[in-house]
Amino acid sequence: MRRPRLGSTMRTLMLAIACIAAATSVPAAAPTDDLARYPVSGRRSGYTYLSPETRAQQKDEFANPGMLWVEQGERLWSLVPDKSKAQAQSCVGCHGDAAKSMRGVAARYPAFDRGEGHVVSLEHRINACRVKKQGATPFAWESQGLLAMTAYVSRQSLDMPVSVKVTGPAARSFERGRTAYYQRRGQLDMACAHCHEERTGARLRAEVISQGQINGHPVYRQLWQTMGSAQRMFAWCNDAVRADPYAYGSQEYTDLELFVKWRGRGLPVETPAIRR
Repeated sequence: MRRPRLGSTMRTLMLAIACIAAATSVPAAAPTDDLARYPVSGRRSGYTYLSPETRAQQKDEFANPGMLWVEQGERLWSLVPDKSKAQAQSCVGCHGDAAKSMRGVAARYPAFDRGEGHVVSLEHRINACRVKKQGATPFAWESQGLLAMTAYVSRQSLDMPVSVKVTGPAARSFERGRTAYYQRRGQLDMACAHCHEERTGARLRAEVISQGQINGHPVYRQLWQTMGSAQRMFAWCNDAVRADPYAYGSQEYTDLELFVKWRGRGLPVETPAIRR
């Protein structure tokens, strides 16, 4: 029997209570989830680097702050952006039940788009539908609306293995992303691989360096106190090594996203994940 859906106000109140409880008490035991699901052939989700308390918070729909964005995305899914436009329709008007039509989508994006002629991210795909099918203006990158829609669509692929395609027309994008991942940059003269391959498991001050997998993005990051896309994470890392970041949505970041997503092939989709 399915649990009855809570109203938005009630769910927000429940989340606030859960967050306060999590901040003022320590669970008596670790979460019961099976950590063996999260390493795959040597590839480790960032979930495995979290404390038992944070893992428990991610798994609890009422305590996971990222679920607020998922809920907003669910509302946007059924909303007509601009009713004055003749072609105006909601996402559900084309795609129906997201639980069925969007199942597996996040696991295979970024992906080559034949209409665009290049690899696009899930955020690109959402904005393209918004403009071409709904006659609406695109969401700004990292805006509440785009993060909410991306989180909601990605949530429909929960626990599915990442399986991006990097051959055929996506091969050039993949190779550019690979090159970028191993390229030194910034005043610190460091590449992504220096941290997320060579120093995985080591400590950077108080933090343990993870493999930098993005199977849970967009994520709620505790440092930011909000949701962020994989490309925001790339920009943050660029800033950390004192390199000029690329623009959000740029082909450079999209190519890098494809390569990094491929690095996590087989890992389960976790959106919305919680990361430090």
